[in-house]
Amino acid sequence: MSGLQSVDWQIASNRQAHHTERFYGKDLLVRRGQLFQVSLTLSQGLSSGARVTFTASTGPYPSESANTKAVFPLSNGTSSSGWGAQLVSSRNNVLNISILSPANAPIGRYTLNMQISSQGSDSTLKLGTFILLFNPWLQADSVFMSNHAEREEYVQEDAGIIFVGSTNRISMIGWNYGQFEEGILNICLSVLDNSLNFRRDPATDVARRNDPKYVGRVLSAMINGNDDSGVISGNWSGSYTGGRDPRNWNGSVEILKEWQRSGFRPVRYGQCWVFAGTLNTVLRCLGIPSRVITNFNSAHDTDQNLSVDVYYDPLGRPMDKGSDSVWNFHVWNEAWFVRSDLGPSYNGWQVLDATPQERSQGVFQCGPASVIAIREGNVDWDFDMPFIFAEVNADRITWIYESNGALKKNSSDTHSVGKYISTKAVGSNSRMDVTEKYKYPEGSSQERQVFEKALRKLKPTMSFSATSASSLAREEREPSISGRFKVAGVLTVGKEVNLILMLKNLTSDTKTVTVNMTAWTIVYNGTLVHEVWKDSVTKSLNPEEEIEHPVKIAYAQYEKYLKADNMIRTTAVCQVTDEPEVVVERDIILDNPTLTLEVLDEAQVQKPVNVQMLFSNPLDEPVKDCVLMVEGSGLLLGSLKIDVPALRPKERSRVRFEILPTRSGTKQLLANFSCNKFPAIKAMLSVDVAE
Repeated sequence: MSGLQSVDWQIASNRQAHHTERFYGKDLLVRRGQLFQVSLTLSQGLSSGARVTFTASTGPYPSESANTKAVFPLSNGTSSSGWGAQLVSSRNNVLNISILSPANAPIGRYTLNMQISSQGSDSTLKLGTFILLFNPWLQADSVFMSNHAEREEYVQEDAGIIFVGSTNRISMIGWNYGQFEEGILNICLSVLDNSLNFRRDPATDVARRNDPKYVGRVLSAMINGNDDSGVISGNWSGSYTGGRDPRNWNGSVEILKEWQRSGFRPVRYGQCWVFAGTLNTVLRCLGIPSRVITNFNSAHDTDQNLSVDVYYDPLGRPMDKGSDSVWNFHVWNEAWFVRSDLGPSYNGWQVLDATPQERSQGVFQCGPASVIAIREGNVDWDFDMPFIFAEVNADRITWIYESNGALKKNSSDTHSVGKYISTKAVGSNSRMDVTEKYKYPEGSSQERQVFEKALRKLKPTMSFSATSASSLAREEREPSISGRFKVAGVLTVGKEVNLILMLKNLTSDTKTVTVNMTAWTIVYNGTLVHEVWKDSVTKSLNPEEEIEHPVKIAYAQYEKYLKADNMIRTTAVCQVTDEPEVVVERDIILDNPTLTLEVLDEAQVQKPVNVQMLFSNPLDEPVKDCVLMVEGSGLLLGSLKIDVPALRPKERSRVRFEILPTRSGTKQLLANFSCNKFPAIKAMLSVDVAE
């Protein structure tokens, strides 16, 4: 009987053909629906009547009925569907075989065995294991992406940009996805094996891994640590003891490795872009095209009425009341695949959101929701449509508590939510605006029609004349004054904040205005941290006069309470006797001092390169506990942590470190500098690595 002498998985050529050559490690990684080659050396040649069959199986309970096990013969041609094996050539005792998997096979780690039956005796030879991934290069695969440049960006790019900030100050941070780094693919498969679905019913869960819709939803639940032993623990309190300030992460690799090292305990801490960056890594790693999306002024509507309520007290202080909120920005993901459940017009980008905000079917998970269906207001479709529709479309309603304790509706705003929906452009770091993919132009008749259609689906019993925001707006009395905050000078951590409250009398009568102003440091999702300044003034305005009232907040007032977000919310509640109050609000973001990175020599593969970091302490006081964290896929293995000496007032620091590029092309180096006065200063640098 033939025994097995050796198996040659032809890893280099198979990986090249299957677009998996960028992954570190020695595994055979292939994509479904595509042939791969294997050479078997037997101890003796096959006898003429020998029958050869193969068994490919995945998961703990493989079965043919669940498509997690396949038994298929060695033949002269492969079948068009299903698993197949074809003898390419046989010389002496070496067999060259092509194996084909179906384009809808479950992804994951497979075991391949071979049975030889000849002259009434059978022998089973264990050939080994391979990993099967989704195949965006193959038209028959449900994740197929036909555009080459988009596929390179959304599957193969291992570094990216995430947009953060606020509508009047969009900024970007770099993120290391690192889906090809050593060990990351195995960790991504462990993410699936730690899910509640797998623990409850492993056989069904593994069988359903053929469907990107299912895999995406499971991942949206598993990237957050709620309900399961998920990857990241969220924290928006402003206090991050016992973990890392979410703003300090440079990418997903460290997070995923720490999760595995800790025995699958949630890594502390994350906020929305950390969840989205990590989910993006896992999706791209498994072969599902994906991108990171930022929505500015993102509504968090907890009660499905498509409006969010915000509250103020009579002194102009914003109140943490009610569970609704509007986040300065919120970050989620889009994954690309077909929606056989909704019909072909809804194929393409699907929203997945791993940030734990609301439960869905009892678990913190969200999506996949078709972007096209969101635009059409189909809030009654799968999955989590009402929540995502509200994030980009909700009306914002302002309420004020009167001094006698009564609650009064102040105003409603139909177009401030869901602005500048952004993602990194294909092939460059510029911002691509995708707002029109999520909704019709603000103020257009289609946009209001879609909103009312969505409301009807969610609240079929409500009478429209009374509820739609446009009719509410008509009932409100036009205010006689208007106000806005204007920035004067630069906004920098360590300096005084200078704003001007502009008040304008819109009538031809003289008006007396009482203004109550406050400033709070906040976290980007609107969590109030601490009041840092307040003032009250009474002003007299002549007919149609506009006046300026300066607002000055000293560094000493905000220094102790500013969070890594660097955000301060200023509010003015302006009262003219017997008229509704006018609420003026502005969130400002203070700039950090610059962190500069520069490469000191030409970068080449496998040649150490020196990089220099420059930082100047802008303050009139020392900074201490300084740490520099550096990472970048293809530039250094793992991450560097460098303790930087304390800096005297105005002192400049220069730190040199070495990187070792392992791959050619343009790579992204990311740095995060933190110290007692600046919790998170970011820098990124594109490094061109020569062969």
